[in-house]
Amino acid sequence: MEKSTKESLRQIEKKLKTERVATETELLKIAVPNKNVPGDWESKFPYGSGDSGTSSLERQADEVEEYTTRLPLEHNLAAKLASIDKAIAKINSGSYGKCEKCGRQIPLKRLEIFPEALFCVDCQQ
Repeated sequence: MEKSTKESLRQIEKKLKTERVATETELLKIAVPNKNVPGDWESKFPYGSGDSGTSSLERQADEVEEYTTRLPLEHNLAAKLASIDKAIAKINSGSYGKCEKCGRQIPLKRLEIFPEALFCVDCQQ
């Protein structure tokens, strides 16, 4: 492997690790790790204070709406975190950068732009 390729891989790994921290930080704002299923997350439900009355019902309706809005965001962040973890694992195992469909090497420029890429451009389309 060329020196410039090794350096590029180090930079990609650094970028992935930075992105992992940022993604996990965002995910922790709306979800908690599922202790029973590794890699799975559970959305936090914004529980109310237990008040009753009309204002409480309105607040509870708002909380349900907020919860349903969080679910797709949680799913997207969890999927991104999983793809980042997969890319880092591939770097560590030496299999990073190979297209999962055709087996060809994914161009370095593509990996620098989209480090979690699983497929070359041809197979992605």
